[in-house]
Amino acid sequence: MNETQVVMITGASKGLGRAVARAFAKQGANLAICARGEVKLQEVAKELEALGAEVLAVTADASDARDIERFVSLTETTFGRIDVLINNASKLGPSPMPYLADYPSDEFLEVLRVNAAGPFMLTKRVLPGMLQRDRGSIINVTSEAGNVGYAGWGAYGVSKFALEGVTGIWADEVSETGVRINMVDPGEMNTEMHDLAVPDCDYELAEPEDLTDVFLYLASLESKENGQRLEAQSFVLEKG
Repeated sequence: MNETQVVMITGASKGLGRAVARAFAKQGANLAICARGEVKLQEVAKELEALGAEVLAVTADASDARDIERFVSLTETTFGRIDVLINNASKLGPSPMPYLADYPSDEFLEVLRVNAAGPFMLTKRVLPGMLQRDRGSIINVTSEAGNVGYAGWGAYGVSKFALEGVTGIWADEVSETGVRINMVDPGEMNTEMHDLAVPDCDYELAEPEDLTDVFLYLASLESKENGQRLEAQSFVLEKG
């Protein structure tokens, strides 16, 4: 009999994080979710429980070392282990986004702390348990702005470049184990963050709910990928 997966998702109160959490709940997973806003997080927790999932919802900043320790420790105490970590929490920075020459230094460092240092710290905390069990999947949410240098994408783009780098290095470091570390580029989506990033958008956007299959796949035992960068929208088209 297959064990029920324990899936940890950061930034799960809205957008892609919420959609991915719902997709895993429908698959019967146990969920540990976090976000900084308690009200929206608890609303999502109730949605997931209504879908039959056992849910641990922790109000936490996924880039703060103390909050990370509390979140992971509570998850391990509640569910006994962590099978899947999805580093989804992200910060855009100032909107409209200034050019790097005009970027406030404190905001630049804050975006890198949330988008790159946070996933690094969470992975570092979760990875030992996965290595001990010789099984686990870590999925980092990246962006086209972290793969191509676009003027005006500022610290957000830089932070996603950093995230892609740490994903590749860590994937190579665990390549002889049963742990897999990959990244997913969801593409442009109909989210609050995209509204802030591209306020004058006049074209159709994908819905987060339609882009969750790639996460389910990378979390599954069927997947053997490690160190890969998958595009969620292309994955949907290829699948069907």
